[in-house]
Amino acid sequence: MQHPPFLQPDDQIRIVSPSGKIDPQWIDAAADTLFGWGFMPVSGQNAKSVYGRYAGTVDERLADLYNAFINLDVKAILCSRGGYGVMQLLDKISPELIQSNPKWLIGYSDITALHALMQKNGLMSIHAPMARHIAENDDYAAQTLLQILSGNLPEYGFEPHPLNRDGKCVGILRGGNLSVLMGLRGTPYDFDPNGTVLFLEDIGERPYHVERMLLNLKMGGVLKNLSGLIIGQFTDYNEDELMMKPLQEMIYDLVAEYDYPVAFNFPVGHVSDNYPLICGAKVSLKIDKKPLLSFRLSE
Repeated sequence: MQHPPFLQPDDQIRIVSPSGKIDPQWIDAAADTLFGWGFMPVSGQNAKSVYGRYAGTVDERLADLYNAFINLDVKAILCSRGGYGVMQLLDKISPELIQSNPKWLIGYSDITALHALMQKNGLMSIHAPMARHIAENDDYAAQTLLQILSGNLPEYGFEPHPLNRDGKCVGILRGGNLSVLMGLRGTPYDFDPNGTVLFLEDIGERPYHVERMLLNLKMGGVLKNLSGLIIGQFTDYNEDELMMKPLQEMIYDLVAEYDYPVAFNFPVGHVSDNYPLICGAKVSLKIDKKPLLSFRLSE
């Protein structure tokens, strides 16, 4: 898996909206932040467009992505927000377009599908906060994104959790939004679980929806063949007493028969502490009293 070149001062970051529509003020404010970081932000022609729930028609959103990938001056692509819409674009983006000019792609939630596309084409990408977050917050997550773009890799120590399963593993970090990943099952953009450290997050999904998706992964052999599992933040849902146990305990039971390390409550997802993760990178995961996730881009 190849990592795109890290950014230098004054490098251009193109802001695009391949998914849901966004209030234009967040694009402008995010551009101000990127400029303050020393980069040259440029908004895609259609980044502020509105077409129903989408930030423009399929052709408009696709054109902005195409122009961002093909432009040699663009060194990174920041997706303005998630929502829904990336699935409409995936099979219209050629491998040659991505591979001919490697650059960092940034975003999360619905952008999980673009991360899958990047990995299919042998490129790392960054699961990280998007426009509104970096416009409103000069916090650890935003500053870590800046550090990654500049070539400084993070090492994440995080809080232990009573459901964690101790252990150590090395693997390729893959994952993102569970619902989006399930939409990719059985497609060319699905991932190989072998050698994978999988991270998962989601928003607004009822516990039985989450169980149904995870049972699909279990029956399909995905959970069995992982090297490690990171459970991020599942937000905006209510526990279901009729399920007889809380969501995290349900997940714990689903993977209880496997022996790889499992981390619960990792700070990634639709929360303010949305730690940037380099999808496609080799990682080392250590789970004990002081859990640690570290990245390696090469041996």
